[in-house]
Formats: sequence, structure tokens, C-alpha cells
Amino acid sequence: MFQRNERAVTMTKKWMMTTLCATVAVALVGCGPQAGRPANGGALAGGTASAAQKVYVPPGEYDQYYAFMSGGFSGQVGVYGLPSGRLLKVLPVFSVNPENGYGFSEETKPMLNTTYGFVPWDDAHHPKLSQTNGEQDGRWLFINGNNTPRLARISLDTFETDEIIQIPNSGGSHASPYPTENTEYVVAATRFSVPIPQEDIPIDTYKENFQGTVSFIKVDKETGEMSIAFQILVPGFDYDLAHAGKAVSHGWVFFTTYNTEKAHTLKEVNASRNDKDYVAAVNWKAAEQAIADGKGVEMPATYVHNIIDPKTRVASSTTKKGVMTLNARKIPGLIYYMPTPKSPHGVDVDPSGEYIVASGKLAALIPVHSFSKMLKAIEDKAFDGDAEGIPVLKYEATIAGEVQDPGLGPLHTEFDGKGYAYSSMFVSSEITKWKLGTWEVVDRIPVYYSIGHLMIPGGDTRKPHGEYVIALNKITKDRYLPTGPELTQSAQLVDINGDKMEMLLDFPTIGEPHYAQAAPASLIKDRSVRIFPIEENQNPYVTKSEKDARVERDGNNIHVYITTIRSHFKPDNIEGVKVGDKVYWHVTNLEQDWDVPHGFGVMGMNNSELLIMPGDTRTILWEPKFPGVYPFYCTDFCSALHQEMQGYVRVSPADAEVELKSSLGL
Repeated sequence: MFQRNERAVTMTKKWMMTTLCATVAVALVGCGPQAGRPANGGALAGGTASAAQKVYVPPGEYDQYYAFMSGGFSGQVGVYGLPSGRLLKVLPVFSVNPENGYGFSEETKPMLNTTYGFVPWDDAHHPKLSQTNGEQDGRWLFINGNNTPRLARISLDTFETDEIIQIPNSGGSHASPYPTENTEYVVAATRFSVPIPQEDIPIDTYKENFQGTVSFIKVDKETGEMSIAFQILVPGFDYDLAHAGKAVSHGWVFFTTYNTEKAHTLKEVNASRNDKDYVAAVNWKAAEQAIADGKGVEMPATYVHNIIDPKTRVASSTTKKGVMTLNARKIPGLIYYMPTPKSPHGVDVDPSGEYIVASGKLAALIPVHSFSKMLKAIEDKAFDGDAEGIPVLKYEATIAGEVQDPGLGPLHTEFDGKGYAYSSMFVSSEITKWKLGTWEVVDRIPVYYSIGHLMIPGGDTRKPHGEYVIALNKITKDRYLPTGPELTQSAQLVDINGDKMEMLLDFPTIGEPHYAQAAPASLIKDRSVRIFPIEENQNPYVTKSEKDARVERDGNNIHVYITTIRSHFKPDNIEGVKVGDKVYWHVTNLEQDWDVPHGFGVMGMNNSELLIMPGDTRTILWEPKFPGVYPFYCTDFCSALHQEMQGYVRVSPADAEVELKSSLGL
């Protein structure tokens, strides 16, 4: 399984270093005895100078695309440029980040609140860009937290996490967060069925007592603010992935299910017995009507909603109660199951909205369902029984075609907008290109190794940008310099402009990149915020000018209203702090120049530094433990006199009678 694919061995036999070094590709791979040398004698991916030229972005020029890749167990999102593969930024979402104080600063601490308390990590899987009319609109990026079921919204104006909402009645939010065609909703389904509502019951009563949920989270079309509109109670299968319909299939969402056996132990075996599982076709327009008709039931639930106030840029955390639910078993027309072989993982909808491609992890083919045939089957009542009251459509009645011999372990499919689909093959470690309508395989290319998701920029929309496909690989042994037992994950960039796919580049990624989205840079870069106007800063602890800098005591709480500007703090000397005090540093960056953040750190600080953008205010708590004189300084290089940007805070014993005062030594 992990051996290098034979096609890769014959891809290139010789590597012409002299040719490579004569091109601009030297900037990418260098020259010398080891430059460009493939590991273990295998073929170098993209082993031509022309391939290197295709991914070369000269100094001072921009990449064509932004790529947003999930950080998996890091709980973050990596932002990369394409085609260069350069890492541009890491966005903290579900994990604390000492680089900029996310989750540590008083303004951002509430973002990580849940009903389980403060949860500073998660397993981030599927970034999804907001859409308008089925096309990317460049406004927001959504991503799920799989472990503690949560859904986050990232602003693409600031590249910061603006909102996180917890999803109740869910045992892992994996089939999430998939936007509908106009981002009316982002949808999420439970990965692991659980008792709903939660209760203490024997696990071996799984079949009788465990259920799943499909959640519809409403998105305000102006602000992006999220709210849980309703949940649908569904049989206790495992719900894996989803995609919303588009164009002709707008108003529906399609989910894959596995474990239709409803096994609760040794699932590797017991959840893989059925020859077919299901794609669940959910009619969310019918669900909206059912709610309007009063068929919803308010179910007890407790969950937490965290959001950044757009004016103060301070997060608040609210505990919510109750959620509107619909029981799919009791409302005809809400859900239909389409049989799909075998243990389906991905489900993808082509740009026309007609074809629903389901990839069974254990299947030897790729089934393609037809939306129009599905509607006809529903009209004709072409049912093959039911699953706990939910109609099961006949396989032959919905199937448009089958892609034969695509490879081993099909997982996911995306589309180039030119009539072709590209599917990832986990076991045979390859991407397979096939034609919509004829279902014939027309090309394949090896990737290294064990590809999971793949991504075409806009490949899940009505208008894909069919230039590249990216492989997100699970195993990278021998691809990069070794780094002990843990190796970096890999993304590989493949050119799909021609009839044959061409490997261009591979590059390491943060965390485990489950999925990615990419959009043209032109859609996002011009809306990117450069500064926060100081006159608009409404943080309650802002200090808008140096003359307002001060230190105040409120019992054992000390508030330091401190400003930064190249290259000094005001105040820069503070006395009268005592052991036992809680010192809140309210740091305002007075700069109004793009790309001039300031950092802030105090010796002995046991949470994190701060990184304050121009015109912004951030607060960090420091609790001194011992008497002494403690330096503080700017942690982010800002000017030629950056080293001089520092100050001192004097800490006296708890019973000392030292006056609280501050100064700027000029």
C-alpha cells in the first residue's frame, strides 16, 4: 500500500540538472549535488524545468489563488498561495495561538467557550467558502470542529475568526460545514450517533436508543452571523460528508451515511457488512415548510454561541437553550435514501446540479446518481422498502451511470467545469480523471501517498476554475527530509489544463490537511483590511492618544492603558504593582500604517504575548508572583530602534506602601 506506484517509477528516468539550473526554477530547487534529487531513486514529481517554471512566482508578484487548508488536529487553517505553495498565514480557529494571543487575550478568550468549559483545541476538517448563486463570493470561510461539535466563521476581510457556534445533539461534527447555493444555511450532520437527548444508558442498546441529527445553521446574508434554525432527527447511522445541491438541485442537500448496520463495537468489521449504505437526500425547502406549518418540536438543548462584536472587536459568549427539531420518520418527503456501495465517504455534486457522485471507500466503482431520475423515482414511488420509516429508493431508479475500474479506495470527487471529474483513490494513491455522461476513465496520475481529499479551485461550485487539482495526502514517507517519527503532511499541485494531468509541485502543510478550498486572489485581496482606523476603535479599554496613557488601581486589579508606536511605549516605567495584583495590560497600537503591528510581552507572563494590529486594542492578564523589576518589550520587529522599544514594571511585596505611578522617560 505504501510502496511507490509503478507508474511513478517510469514517469521520469533522468533529471537534467543543467537544464533546471539554467531556468528560473533554480530559485525553487537550487543547484548542487543534492538539488532536485528524488528520494530513494524514485521519480521527482514535476520532474521538468517547465513544471518548475509553472509554479514559480517571482519576487514581488502575487500568487493567482488563495488556498485555505484545514489544519486537522491543530485546530487551525493554513493559508497558502497557489501555484507557489507558499505558506502565507496560519489562522487560529479552535486552538489557542501564542503568536498573536488568540484565546489568551481578554478580547478573544470567549471564542473558545463551550458547554464543556474552555476548550482550546479541536479537529478542524472542512473549510468551505461562502457562495452567492452557487459561485464563490469571497466573504467568509466556514470550518467545522469535529471533536467538540462546533462551526466557525472566518472573515476574509481580516483573516480572523469572527464567530464560533456549538452544535448540540451531535456526536462529532464531520459532515460539516457545507453551504447552500446562496449561503442561506451551512449544514452539519453528526458523525457518531448518540442518545438524543444525552442520557446514561447501556451502549449495547445502540440500535434502540441512538440517533443522528442533521443541523441547518442559518447565516445572515449581511453580517454572516449564524444561528441554529432547526435540526432533523435521523436514524442512528454515521453521517460522513455532504454537499448541497445547486442549480436544478437547489433546495436539497446530500449526505453520505455508513454503519447502516448500526454497529457499536469493532466497527471496522461490523459496520462494513452491508453491500450498500446510503446517500441521504434532504429536502431543506420541505423542512422549512414543515417548520412554518408548526410541525417542529422544541427540544431541550444547551449550547454556546461566541461572536466578535464588529464595533468593539471584543468577543462575547452566550449560552443558548433549546433547538427546533423535525423527526424525519414522521414527515413524509423530508428525506429519501439512495443505496450506494460500499461504506460511502464523499458525496459531490457536479456544476449542473444534476449528478450526485458518491464514493464508497470499499467499492470497486464510482456510482453517479441522477437528480432528475431521483425525482422521477420519488414520483413513481420506486421504493425498495424503508429504513426506519424513511423511503429507500431503488438503486437502478436513481443511478445515471457507474465509473468502472477507477482505482482502489475512491473517496472524493471535484469538477473542472469542462465536463470532467477528478476522483481521489486512497488505496492505489492516484487521481483518476473521468468524463461526465460517458463515465469513462480518460487519465490518471500517481500521488504520494494515500490521498484523502482533493481540491480544484471552485471545484464544488457552479463555475469551477479548472486549472489545477490539489492532492491532500495522508502519508509522506520519503517525500521530504525526515523529522523523526512524525512527518509533515503533503499537498501536491497538478496541472489539469491539458488532456493529460501533469505533476507540478509538492509542498508540506500544517496539521493534517483533510480538505481545502481555493479562490482567485482577485476575489479576496482587494477587500483585505489594512488597518483599523483609530478613530473608529470602540474597545472599552482603548487609549487613542499618548496623552491618555495611564495606570489605574481597582482593588487588586491594575489596569495599564498603554500605547505603542515606533519605537516606544507610553508609559514605559511603572511602579506600585504588588505581588497578588492582577495586571491587565490594555495595549493600543497607534500606528495607522499597513503592516506595522506591535508585539507585547512581559517577563514571567504565563499565557502568551500579544500581537496588536494598527489601530487595534488587545488586553492580556499578567499576575506577578515575586517582587522585582520586570522588563516588557515589543515582540514583533517594528523599526531600526525595535530593540529600544522596552520598559520596566516594578513589583513590590504585597504589604509595601509604594505609590502606583507611571512615566515616559524623555
